[in-house]
Amino acid sequence: MTISHLPSGSPDAVPSELWEGEEEALAAAAAAGRRAAAWVRSLPGAPTPCPVGAWLARELPEAIETATASLTPEECDRMDSYGVMSDGTGGLDEVTRSELAAVPCVVQDAPWLTPDQQIRLVAVASLVTGAARLLAQDPGAAIEHEELDRMWALLDHAVA
Repeated sequence: MTISHLPSGSPDAVPSELWEGEEEALAAAAAAGRRAAAWVRSLPGAPTPCPVGAWLARELPEAIETATASLTPEECDRMDSYGVMSDGTGGLDEVTRSELAAVPCVVQDAPWLTPDQQIRLVAVASLVTGAARLLAQDPGAAIEHEELDRMWALLDHAVA
């Protein structure tokens, strides 16, 4: 793990320079999210219309795509001018984070999915939220040491 000094002040006050490989890493994140969302959309639908079936078909894949397309190292953990730590978001807004956090609770209400499909859904949600957290905690390691790339390889394995 790379130790990097936390920026201080608001995100707008901190000058932003691209990390080496940042554009490629963020493009890979968006592509991985599109692949994962396509897999979620390919899952069997509920045998009868229900809220969970609709959520799995529409809102969850959209949340996955939104999350992976909005990742940014600029939203990293930081310290304010008084020395108080502020957790970064890695680019995830609260609504998207909430959608992804609901997956472990919601999959039990999707009995038409196999246990394998259910656990893969949990893995996808966990990896996407974990990538945002990783990016917020240590953007240098996440990008320059290809830790995000390893997460996308796991994501691809989960949806294969």
